[in-house]
Order: sequence, then C-alpha cells, then structure tokens
Amino acid sequence: MNKIFQRLKQEFLGVIPAAVFFFVAFQLLALTSALALRQYDIEISTFVTATVGALIVAKVIMVVDLLPFVNRFPDKPLVYNVIWKTAIYFVAAIFVRYIEELFYFVREYGDIAEANRHLFDEVVWSRFWIVQIWLLVLLLIYCVMKELVRVFGRDQVRSVFLGPARPEIT
Repeated sequence: MNKIFQRLKQEFLGVIPAAVFFFVAFQLLALTSALALRQYDIEISTFVTATVGALIVAKVIMVVDLLPFVNRFPDKPLVYNVIWKTAIYFVAAIFVRYIEELFYFVREYGDIAEANRHLFDEVVWSRFWIVQIWLLVLLLIYCVMKELVRVFGRDQVRSVFLGPARPEIT
C-alpha cells in the first residue's frame, strides 16, 4: 500500500510543473480571447475550459513521458529532443482532443462514421488552427524548459532565472 501511495505522490508531483505552465498559458489565452470578443459584445466564460484544457495537456504529457521512445536523443544537442518531444506531445494532444470531441458526437449520433462526418462538418477550422498553433508554440516552450532542467538540473535553472538561492537563517 505504501508503494502505491508513493507512486501516486510521485505522479502527482510530476504533473504539477506542466499543469501550472499550461494553466497560466491557457488562462492568458482565454483572457485575451474574451477581451477581443468583448468589443463585439460577446461575453464568454473560459476559465473552466482553459483549466480543464491545461489539466488534459498536462496529463497527456505525463502519459507520453512513459513511452520508451520519448527521450530518443539524450546525448545529442538539446534541439533534437526539444523538436522530437514537441512533435510527440503535439500529435498526442491532437489525438486526445479528437477522441474527446468524437465521443461527444458518437453519443449524439450513435455511429462512429456518422459522428466523424458531423465532427468534421461542424469544426470551426479557423479556431481549430489558432488553438493548434498556440498549442504547438506552448509545447515548444515547455519542452525547451523541460530539457534545460533535465540537462542542468532544477536548482541550476532556478538559479539562472531567479538568482542564487538565499542561505537559510538559523
């Protein structure tokens, strides 16, 4: 039982950085969308959608990281792993999003082929591509930071960005 608790704790702590990163990023995107639409008197509530989206992307990253081929270029320059991981995360995130949307249409239409046809007919393609472009950019930024932490260590990266840690006063 203790091993299960330790594994769950490790998984929870492992997903926090991705969840926080994508939570902040998606909330900023949602806020800018809401502000842009406000000039047209369109009010949208996006906090929950952005939060759920961030959690889904964080979970996708966590699951994909379990695949044996994810860290394919650990001894090459960082750009190899960054591009490789960004591509894998991006494809996985699109796949999960597709399955999520398809599930909604299957419940409505009962048939996978019919649901898929309606899904492609009802997609707002301009919005779809905007979201995908932003997701790709955010995944790229996330992968750069993740690879920097992998190579230099969390403390060193923190020190570079935030300055050296202050000694504790005893």
